[in-house]
This record gives sequence, structure tokens and C-alpha cells, in this order.
Amino acid sequence: MTDPHLLVLGNANVDLVIGEIDGWPAVGTEIMVDRAETRPGGSAGNTALALAGMDVPHLFLATTGSDMNGDWLRAQFPAATTDWTMLDGPTTLTVGIVHKGGDRAFITTPGHLEGTSASELAARIPRAAAGNRWAILSGTFLMPDLSDNGDALLDALAAKGWRTAIDPGWPPQGWTAATRRRMAGWMTKADASLINEEEARALAQADDIACAMEMLADHPDRLLVVKRGPQGASAILRGKQHHAPSPTVEVIDTVGAGDTFNAAFLAALASEADIDDALARGVETAARAISTFPRNYR
Repeated sequence: MTDPHLLVLGNANVDLVIGEIDGWPAVGTEIMVDRAETRPGGSAGNTALALAGMDVPHLFLATTGSDMNGDWLRAQFPAATTDWTMLDGPTTLTVGIVHKGGDRAFITTPGHLEGTSASELAARIPRAAAGNRWAILSGTFLMPDLSDNGDALLDALAAKGWRTAIDPGWPPQGWTAATRRRMAGWMTKADASLINEEEARALAQADDIACAMEMLADHPDRLLVVKRGPQGASAILRGKQHHAPSPTVEVIDTVGAGDTFNAAFLAALASEADIDDALARGVETAARAISTFPRNYR
């Protein structure tokens, strides 16, 4: 791929999405669900798939395990826009459980994400072409070495000419004081932070989302974006607030909605759109994805 507009780094894994359920079943019982789908996933993987679905020039740097799940996973992405490293061992599997109303919970095995190396990824970063080129680092909290070396990865991306965005996801250990400090350091380095409403509240330790956003937007030259589900998405840059409402759709499942938003939002910024237009494109594309089966990004 020559001149990718976007560079995606982070987690790709196999997703098994099942649902809907109405409350958790009691231990020792069995329930039936209407739908199950095996599909490529992971935060970074979902973003790369959305970019491919929108025909946006991009490059995806990722890893898989050496098992048959890894073989299957690599085959689900366009060869021309992916650069894989295969690690010896099992590929990470995530079970996404969809609850009535579209909410979801995830259960993930460590798999190959445990062995993904930040220095190996950094060595594969290409130089950005001239223009407004963005790189996003996704799912970082699920990859121990990337979590430990996130600052170095962001520095490596910036040194190669990329504008940087982060969406590290929910830390499995929770928003401890240590994870909040780590996230604050990444937000200081990255040009844009793309997080969801629950993450914003937990990170800021504030129940009110407006208050949480004001507390987190303390770096005037850094863009803060908060994805708010059916309320759309909001952003703050240099003290100015922006918002785009989400269209009303019939939700099939919301797995990967925020990752799809990331793809469309950053693709818009890379094409010189302003923040309001980029927010609108992000929420419209995410709404389309979560209301179509098979998923449609355009």
C-alpha cells in the first residue's frame, strides 16, 4: 500500500459474538440465544476492517498466533493493507455477549496479545507521506508490552511524521491510580484521545460526563473525543466544544461501534475535514455498522 492515509497498530483477535441475553443465566443452567457469529475483531482490527470497507488507504500492523485461528484471522483482512507478525502459540479469542438493548460484555483469553512486542511494532512503522496523516494505537491495555512502552511507541510514530491518536480500551485491572497515571501520560503525548463515555467517567473519577470531559481536556493543543453511544460523540479542542448527534437506528449489536467511529473520524481528519464534519461522519458510519448485517460501512 503506497501512501496510506491512516496507520493502525494494536490488537486483532477472533471474536465470537452471541446474543441476545436478558440478564446473566444462573450458574449450572443453560440458555439458548438467537444468533452467533464468528468474525475478525479486536479494537485495532475493527478499525482496519472499517477502513477497508470504506476504501480508505491504510496500513494495519498487527500480530496473530500460529494456530488455525491465526490462519483464519489473517485471511479475513486484505493482504495489500496488512503487515502481520506470527507469534508461536494460540491466537487471542474474545467472546462478546450482547445484552438486550445492545449493551455488551467481553471475555478475552490472553493468547498472542501477551507476546506482542512494542519494539517489533515500532521497527515496522513506515514514514508518513506528506500531508495530514494519522496513526492510531488501539487496545493497548490488553497487550502488556505495548502498555509498558506506549510512550515509546507514540514517540516512534511522531518521529516518522504521523499525527497520533490513542484508544487503549478498558484496562482489565480496572482504573487504578497506576492506570490513570499511565493514560494521562499517553494523553499528553498523543494528538487525539478517543475514548468512550464510561472510560471518561472512570478516568476522571466523575459521574457527570460534562465535568469529566472538562477535567480530561486539560491540554489545550490535544483533541479529546468522547464516544457517547446513542447520544453521538463530543469533542473538546482548545477550549471549544463540539458535538454530533447519532441518527436513530435499530441496533443489531454494538460490538466494534467505537472502533468503527475511530476509522471514519480519523479518515475524515486525514482528508482535511474539520472536527464537526469528522464527528458527524464518525457517528453516521458507526450507526450504519451496528444496524446492518452483514455490516455495511458505506
